[in-house]
Amino acid sequence: MTETGGYLVVGGSTRPTRRSPVIAQWVADLGGPEFSVVDLRDLNLGLDDEPGIPAIHDYVCETTRAWSAMVSAAKGVVFVTPQYNWGYPAALKNAIDHLYREWKGKPVLLVTYGSRGGDKCAAQLRDILGGLDVRLTATTPGLKLGRDRVAANDGAIEPEIDFADQRDEVKAALGELLALAATNAS
Repeated sequence: MTETGGYLVVGGSTRPTRRSPVIAQWVADLGGPEFSVVDLRDLNLGLDDEPGIPAIHDYVCETTRAWSAMVSAAKGVVFVTPQYNWGYPAALKNAIDHLYREWKGKPVLLVTYGSRGGDKCAAQLRDILGGLDVRLTATTPGLKLGRDRVAANDGAIEPEIDFADQRDEVKAALGELLALAATNAS
C-alpha cells in the first residue's frame, strides 16, 4: 500500500481491549482498496525513543524510519481514535510526535469514538495537527458507542451495526480526504 501511495488508517489505541483496529478496518473498508490499516501496537514505537528532535529528521531507530516511510508515502492519513478521559491516547500522541516533516501538507481525517463521540479528543488533535501544518478535513465524525458497549470493556464491537446511522457521515469525510489528496497531486 504505502509504496504505491495509498491511504493509512491508523488505529489510535494500544490497550488490550481496544476497539480501534476493528473500527479502523471498517473505515478502511468504507474507503476502498487504497486504504490500509496500521495498528499502533504493531509499530512498536518506544516512548520518545529518538535521541534527536524529529524536525531534524535524523532518525536512528528502525521503527521510526519505518513509520516515517509509511507516512511519507501515504496520500493521506485517517486517525481512528477513542476519547480517553476527554482526550486522546498517549500512544497516538507519541506516534504523531515521532515525526515532523512527514506531516506538513498531509491530508488528514480524524474519526473519533466513545460514549459521547469524541469531540474533545478531536478538538485537541485538531490543535496538535494544525501546528504540524496538516490539511484537515472539515468533517470529523464522532462515532457514538452506547454506554453498555463502553462499560463492557471487552473490545467487542460491530461497526456496521453500532455505527449504521453514522456510516454516511464517515463516507462523506472519506470523500473530503480524497478531495484534499487530489489537490496535493495536482
